[in-house]
Amino acid sequence: MAKKRKVGNLLALAVLAVMQDESMHRYQIAARLREYGKDQDMDIKWGSLYTVVQNLAKAGFLEVVGSERDGARPERVIYRITETGRAELVDWTRELLAEPEPERGRFIAGLSILAVLPPDEVAELLGRRLAVLREQITQVKKDLSDLGAKLPRLFLIETEYGLAVLEAEAEWTRALRAELLDGTFPGQEEWKSWHGRGAVDTARARKYVEGAEQP
Repeated sequence: MAKKRKVGNLLALAVLAVMQDESMHRYQIAARLREYGKDQDMDIKWGSLYTVVQNLAKAGFLEVVGSERDGARPERVIYRITETGRAELVDWTRELLAEPEPERGRFIAGLSILAVLPPDEVAELLGRRLAVLREQITQVKKDLSDLGAKLPRLFLIETEYGLAVLEAEAEWTRALRAELLDGTFPGQEEWKSWHGRGAVDTARARKYVEGAEQP
């Protein structure tokens, strides 16, 4: 079961991810999120960014390190991630990868920042996810069999669809885990090396894996 987070909005997860290596004010955070396509990975409501940043600071995941002013514009508060914030980012990512949830967008959110974890750990977490998915598939198949003896297929189509989605996710998860286990995932050695050097900037890491940037 998913933990109750002090700041549970997925936008908070995205903010923590892009702030790993850089202190920023709110407008810079928004620019980074757009630059790294986080609005494609998660359902981001931009109007709530100010509140989310404040809540992250209140929870101790961000801290104020200064401010700046550009001409006559209002003063901008600059934040940086805390060690508590880094721990929250890692723990939340682990949960999103390992635990299947009805809201599939949460898995996508976890995948978008999986570089915060080393590949060996990601493989282990995906193994846990796969085990749960297989249990769910077995149960749905049993339910379909039981219900099929009582109801026409017309009234079971949505359950068939749900089963197909589960099976597709399980197969995709199995294949990704296999790549990580046998070392054929592109850029895996570089990814692993980042964790030997400390904190990972997931956005820069993803650019490097895609060949857009050198370490």
